[in-house]
Amino acid sequence: MTELSAAVTADEPGSDVSLVHEHLVAVCFLFLLKKKIKLGRAPSTGAVSLLAFSAMALLTIMEFLVYRDTWMKYEYEVDKDFSSKLKLNIDITVAMKCQYIGADVLDLAETMITSAEGLVYEPVTFDLSPQQRQWQRMLQQIQNRLQEQLSLQDLLFKSAMKSSVTALPPREDKPTEPPNACRIHGNLDINKVAGNFHITVGKAIPHPRGHAHLAALVSHDSYNFSHRIDHFSFGELLPGIINPLDGTEKIALDSNQMYQYFITIVPTKLNTRKVFCDHHQFSVTERERVINHATGSHGVSGIFMKYDISSLMVTVTEDHMPLWKFLVRLCGIIGGIFTTTGMIHGLAEFFVDLICCRFRLGAYRPLEVSYRTLGDYSILTLIQHFFYSSFLHIYVKILHVLLCSNCLKSSFLIRVVDFLIQTFFCKSLYQFP
Repeated sequence: MTELSAAVTADEPGSDVSLVHEHLVAVCFLFLLKKKIKLGRAPSTGAVSLLAFSAMALLTIMEFLVYRDTWMKYEYEVDKDFSSKLKLNIDITVAMKCQYIGADVLDLAETMITSAEGLVYEPVTFDLSPQQRQWQRMLQQIQNRLQEQLSLQDLLFKSAMKSSVTALPPREDKPTEPPNACRIHGNLDINKVAGNFHITVGKAIPHPRGHAHLAALVSHDSYNFSHRIDHFSFGELLPGIINPLDGTEKIALDSNQMYQYFITIVPTKLNTRKVFCDHHQFSVTERERVINHATGSHGVSGIFMKYDISSLMVTVTEDHMPLWKFLVRLCGIIGGIFTTTGMIHGLAEFFVDLICCRFRLGAYRPLEVSYRTLGDYSILTLIQHFFYSSFLHIYVKILHVLLCSNCLKSSFLIRVVDFLIQTFFCKSLYQFP
């Protein structure tokens, strides 16, 4: 500081070089003072920092939850496997005695698969116990939700619950009435071609042109195709996956009732964290009508499930966000909040200082400080209007560029620089003759 003061006194008062030296003395002093003196934070700065850290903590937690979560990715391709067998899983209860009905499969290749190859006929009571009825209602509610939003199916894919939701719980009490229904359950290996699984009156017998059912020995008045589908699926049996027909219950009001289900099967490969298997999803369209030959409604009373297999295969994969992407997003959140809050705080502080400076006491009065001496009052005033401002480094760079290019030898340019500072800070640093 002594060398700079000596250089100032050596020049003539009012010369351009003297003015340049005066600017350098003020700027260098403020710059050194800013580096060496550590002042306390303003209350507004602390409030902005608190809001910034709170926002960072909240967004970081939300981003971490997104990173931990997974989603299902669906990919489509042509199914090239037509030679393998497809497993059909069945659990249906019909309100007729087991000796009166028969179930079998007949496909387009004229291959007949009888129920003796994998199905079990179990005499049961058609009415459910209170616990079983509660389970039935819960399953129907889930089916209604599945029709409204498909994200629940994604949840079932990811959970792969070990306890099978689609399994009817055992009856907790012994029925007082004799069995009046037949539960047909088990699985059949069928060809991957369109076919028809049906349950109708009489046992199936082979026939050169297909097959036939011996229904002549069954009284027509005993026909009752009220049924309940506890489970119906294709492919590997996967616990926890709810299929479209699970929980379906139909009550026949006529003995000649015919129920038809038109099913479209889509081969599906399921690849999640807990499950890796070949599953087959399907969609179904229901139709029912009363057989009456007099009115032209021909057919056979019974339950018919006609299925067709799609040529497209769906691969369902459970995917999640990679670690590097999570770190990049986290850095973007932290850096973005720091930058945004800094800009907002700087702009707010600038406009507050500008308004308070111009309209304080109702008038604008320039600071009358001699440019020849830098006393305590002038230093404190300069610190007050420069130290808390983010434009100090801009002013230093402007003076540095102008001095290096020898542009400050003109008093006009010095006045221009002082006018700009006056505009931004509402105070004149120096007085000019």
